[in-house]
Amino acid sequence: MGVYAVAICLFFSLSVVLCLRIPNLSSDIEKDTILLSVCHPGNQPNPRTLRSDQLTVLINGYSESRIPLLQSIAASYSASPVVSSVLVLWGNPSTSPLTLSQLAYNLSVSSWGNAAISLVPQPSSSLNARFLPRSSIGTRAVLVCDDDVEVDMKTVEFAFRIWKGNPDRLIGIFVRSHDIDMTRKEWIYTVHPNKYSIVLTKFMMMKREYLFKYSCGGGSPMHEMRKMVDEMRNCEDILMNFVVAEETNTGPLMVGAERARDWGDPRNEDSDGDGLRLVRDVGLSSRKAEHRKRRGKCITEFHRVFGRMPLRYSYGKLVSSVGEQGLCKKGSNLVLCDH
Repeated sequence: MGVYAVAICLFFSLSVVLCLRIPNLSSDIEKDTILLSVCHPGNQPNPRTLRSDQLTVLINGYSESRIPLLQSIAASYSASPVVSSVLVLWGNPSTSPLTLSQLAYNLSVSSWGNAAISLVPQPSSSLNARFLPRSSIGTRAVLVCDDDVEVDMKTVEFAFRIWKGNPDRLIGIFVRSHDIDMTRKEWIYTVHPNKYSIVLTKFMMMKREYLFKYSCGGGSPMHEMRKMVDEMRNCEDILMNFVVAEETNTGPLMVGAERARDWGDPRNEDSDGDGLRLVRDVGLSSRKAEHRKRRGKCITEFHRVFGRMPLRYSYGKLVSSVGEQGLCKKGSNLVLCDH
């Protein structure tokens, strides 16, 4: 069976016509065909032609209830001078072609800067698809992020500066840890107050080469682990951390954010009737205990396939400004001396 696609065209005016090619995949064989095509060396750009002064933003989208927020986030990224382009990777196969075409048009005209915003319908709902090494990525750095996290552009630019000085590391804002439960003798997914080993795809910056290693490298072990991601509908970010740690034998780097609004965090409270619940409750991590258990299982399975534990801890976080830390007495109070 081959891979087919439908093309939907919308006429927005006499001079504006938008056509969107929508893949239609119905089997693992067809998914593998797409992967073979993407991974073919002839479909990869010459590394010498990749830009190093800008990055490509890859936003994962799935829920139609988040479309207004997604459009706002994509427009915000497009305004940054360090962003070359914004690709919205739509992974919900059940979304109607009409909705997709309307979204594609709205995104194409919503850029606030020089970076173009494009909608890329995914060939399936697989979370692995967000790491495909697409030929349209013309930069050395990529920023992989979610459709429910708003990050200020100063933080994006600071994170990019940190990445340029550490291009082999994963750079992120949201971090977690692996650990071992000595009682149960199994790996767990957790949070430590003073160390971390996993960067989340809420905001994950990396070199383009890692997309190829994740999607196309590693032989049968990586194929098995990508299949686990599909079966679990989870853990693609953990697997990417495994891939990079295996390559570098180092942990990721966390940067401090001036403002990182996480609309999908289950700890959000409904207080202003702004539709927050619709945005929050569709997230994979909205069921906290079950979510952590599943991700602990992923760590255990990835460790089994790798044959060792490549994840490494990092400590502290990088901040964009260095202020005075000494305390001085001013009036009757001890305050920071530069205040």
